[in-house]
Amino acid sequence: MRRHLWISIIALGLWSAPTFAQGCAMCYANATGATKDGQRAISRGVIVLLLPPLGFMTVGVGLAFRYGQRRDRERQ
Repeated sequence: MRRHLWISIIALGLWSAPTFAQGCAMCYANATGATKDGQRAISRGVIVLLLPPLGFMTVGVGLAFRYGQRRDRERQ
């Protein structure tokens, strides 16, 4: 059970990695024009906005695995 959960967490983390490379030209121009503190704030904001969806997906996948294992045990 724990092994599947960790594999899921790692897979979701790797799957979401391309989102860090996404960006529009206007966002890029604003970010590069900001001060170093502003750039740091933007980076932290992106991380903060990424955490809730990643957390919900991790919990959802974990619950799905748990339900599947319980269902398999009941069938045996």
